[in-house]
Amino acid sequence: MTFKTTQLREAISFALAVGTTALVGTGIASAQDTAGSKDATTLDRVEVTGSRIRQVDVETAAPVLQITRADIEKQGFKSVADILQNITAAGSPAISRTSPLSSGESVGGYYIDLRNLGPNRTLVLVNGKRLGATNDGLQDVSSIPSGMVERIEVLKDGASTIYGSDAIAGVINIITRKNFEGAEANAYIGQWGQGDGTRQNYDFTIGFTGDRGSVTIGAEYAKEDPVWARDRWFSQALFPTGEKSEPRDFGFSGTTQWGALLIPTGATLPNGTPQMGAPRFLARETPGLDPRNIANFRARNGSDVSLPSSQSTVYSGIERKSLFVNAGYDITDWLRFDTDIQYNDRDSFAQNAGYPFQSAVLSPGFNTPMSVDSYFNPVGNQAVANGTMPAGQAPTFVHFVRRGWEVPRQVRNSLTTYRFTGTFSGSFELGEGKIWDWDAGYLYNENKATQISTGNLNVANVRRAVGPSFLNAQGQVQCGTAANPIALGVGGGQCTPWNPLLPFGYAGTNGLNDPNVQKYLYQNGQALGKTKTTDYFVNFSGTLATLPAGDLSLAVGYEHRKEQGNFSPDAISQTGGSTDLASGPTGGSYTLDEFYGELQIPILADMPGAKELTVNLATRYSDYDTFGDTVNSKFGVKWKPIDSLLVRATYAEGFRAPTIADLYGGLGQSFSFYTDACDTLFGDAAGNARCLQNVPAGFRQLANTASGLAPGPGTQTNTPFLSGSNDQLVPETSTSKTFGVVWSPGFVENLNLSLDWWSIKIENAITGDSPTRVLADCYTRGIESRCNTGQDPARSRFTRDPVTGAITSFIFAPINVGYNEVEGFDFDVNYRLDTQWGRFGFAWLNSYTSKNELQTDILGEGAPSQQNGFGGFFRLRSNLNMSWDKGPWGFTWGLRYYSGVKEECYFDDRCSLPDYMAPDTNGQVSPKNEIGSNTFHDMQVRFNAPWNATIAVGANNVFEHYAAPQYDQPNSGYSYYGGYDIGRFVYFKYQQRF
Repeated sequence: MTFKTTQLREAISFALAVGTTALVGTGIASAQDTAGSKDATTLDRVEVTGSRIRQVDVETAAPVLQITRADIEKQGFKSVADILQNITAAGSPAISRTSPLSSGESVGGYYIDLRNLGPNRTLVLVNGKRLGATNDGLQDVSSIPSGMVERIEVLKDGASTIYGSDAIAGVINIITRKNFEGAEANAYIGQWGQGDGTRQNYDFTIGFTGDRGSVTIGAEYAKEDPVWARDRWFSQALFPTGEKSEPRDFGFSGTTQWGALLIPTGATLPNGTPQMGAPRFLARETPGLDPRNIANFRARNGSDVSLPSSQSTVYSGIERKSLFVNAGYDITDWLRFDTDIQYNDRDSFAQNAGYPFQSAVLSPGFNTPMSVDSYFNPVGNQAVANGTMPAGQAPTFVHFVRRGWEVPRQVRNSLTTYRFTGTFSGSFELGEGKIWDWDAGYLYNENKATQISTGNLNVANVRRAVGPSFLNAQGQVQCGTAANPIALGVGGGQCTPWNPLLPFGYAGTNGLNDPNVQKYLYQNGQALGKTKTTDYFVNFSGTLATLPAGDLSLAVGYEHRKEQGNFSPDAISQTGGSTDLASGPTGGSYTLDEFYGELQIPILADMPGAKELTVNLATRYSDYDTFGDTVNSKFGVKWKPIDSLLVRATYAEGFRAPTIADLYGGLGQSFSFYTDACDTLFGDAAGNARCLQNVPAGFRQLANTASGLAPGPGTQTNTPFLSGSNDQLVPETSTSKTFGVVWSPGFVENLNLSLDWWSIKIENAITGDSPTRVLADCYTRGIESRCNTGQDPARSRFTRDPVTGAITSFIFAPINVGYNEVEGFDFDVNYRLDTQWGRFGFAWLNSYTSKNELQTDILGEGAPSQQNGFGGFFRLRSNLNMSWDKGPWGFTWGLRYYSGVKEECYFDDRCSLPDYMAPDTNGQVSPKNEIGSNTFHDMQVRFNAPWNATIAVGANNVFEHYAAPQYDQPNSGYSYYGGYDIGRFVYFKYQQRF
């Protein structure tokens, strides 16, 4: 068959080559070469992401962004994850590396969230086949070696009819190198301007081709060192104000490493527990004091606090080792076998300050007071024997507060991935010129996860260690009593006494710096997880008939897929016997059978006003063993009134099934950061009638702080909340619409423009709930069902103390909400200019979101919440990329723009919209503060050496720009957006081709 090129086809090819986040460069050359030929050419049929029909024309009804290998090599982002996270259609990072308190099997991976709809609504493919997922439905794009990537195609449209569940927001198809001949080695090293966070990446690719087949092998090693919170101004304090100004509040914690002593007053609280006196501390400023003498203790002063950020990471460390093999062989002239084999090993590390142990506030059953018979109790029976008991003080147990500063909490996550695909394929002719392609194959993906946590105390051992103890004949403190001693040691049936009142760094016996005490009190936690995906598939596509306007093409196929997964914490974590957050096991599976059909109908061609008019129809039937069946369809149209103009539109139905973790996950504890809307200092519903039904006037949110009260929004709870699964979830459904134009004006050579409108509405949207959202819906937006006083198990729920109003329990879980709707525009401009001074390239890509609203109540009682322009939901993300190439030299300059956002007013002097009102504030004034936009500049200089090598140096965020702090901590554990650069990053790249 022969086909003619057209001006627009060349423009589309050019736009795909340069319309990326990367800086334009060599990807343009091939487009220019093909543009010069107008002769009839025999072209290969290819499968474009978003359609199963193989075709010559790369122009489709759906918008597809292509990132070529040349683009990847011309930027400062090395990993596949970093490249994708910086496209304008990408939303905020799902599990930010700046959230050190994140836990679970997915921590350490990189997950791309298109349109800010959640990463489990973006489907990731490798060579057109699914990448394995976690129990949460997240697919780690960093598992693919960057050296093996040929190109990345991003379909910015719903595609459930073509690829099945999860493709609601779009599809990312990572296409690897094939038929590679030769070898290539790459080295990349860089670090932040502060001299930390070193990143190293080394990869090697080698390929062999023969008459009937080829083998391409790629290996990669990558390591990223952690960055510590104490080394960045925005993470040192809870409420920073700027890079060169003092913070408003450091966020000191009253649960400190200095060991607080609390003595019962003799009174009893309304809840039946003993009332404790004011905390006292050993006067550690004086060396050599006896911590067993109450006279050596003093009242609290300003130094008796801790700063947890000084022991925590702001950027987690990651190490990856990966191998990818692609091979293909023509068994006969009509039968071919292709396979992908992948191995990936990922380790991540994050650290938090030592555990803030409070003996008096643990959950029922975990009360661990220091016994009246403890050798270290300064007001116990030993004080009577030693004559140090104050007059009028009776011997008593005591409570204590001690942060384990000597043993910080660390979480190390390891994930090993094995992936195999094997496909037999071929083609045949039905009738004259009617070519049909077929393929049938199998996919297997297995993820094995191990999570090791350290720095948490065994509660039963703490209880024994602070229980009765005495000084034995050998001069050692021993658990038990002289008449009934417990063997000294750290093994089973043994005990090592602990003095939690001995401050960090202070000389004394049986403090937390004693290795034996550490061995006895601390027990490593271990959780194991495993997910498996098995997939059998068969596809046929070809020409049914040749119509006057072109080929009537059809694709049909069948797929049988099974997803299995489990994640099991160790026994002590499941029973809550550790200070680690208690969590239950996750385990389950589901299977499905699917049939699809796609029809491409050419209506008109080569007519006035209709150089081409093509319609694409697709439908998919899916039958799940968990919830039944569903049918989803798609319609697309492509119209070229003239050669230089393309008009395209799509309408698609989509669906997403609940994940294994959504349905079968166990309950887990978390010390959540949240904002109580009824707090009189910063709550935006404070004092309204609904709040006063549940809290007293002057109510303050309790928190894990030195004062016991929250100094501002987003403060950590002082009691563990619970999060888990919801087995009553139902699948969510969606409708997505796009309409766009692509124009390549003939009067300006090599100028290409595209404008696409897009809209996605998800009904029964499955959303991860949060305490802040629940409380805001209940008290600010007036959605009574969210108050959930009936404790409906299908929804998030909480309880309050009937007297104080303090939250006493909170359970939040995934829920089906009314809907989540997003809408916006993508506008791209690409231009290339060849001059005697070199080739200049410009690519300006924009994603503007005009609507992002979430109706959290399925009953529709209140106005939907507006997310657009708040937190990490930017109205506009824009990338302007410019390049220059002449001879062996090249230079690139890129700008990444994020529009301004709003957040709650935390403080009166940081409140630019004090009278803000909107429909979702239920008629109440809800003050907001506007934070300005941010632009980050990236630069690179490169040289193509005569020995077949390329050398490049560059810097991301070259001007070391920092954004203003965001106290609502979007996608972060600190007051700084988790997707921004955390400084200037300088790098060096070397590529050697053989």
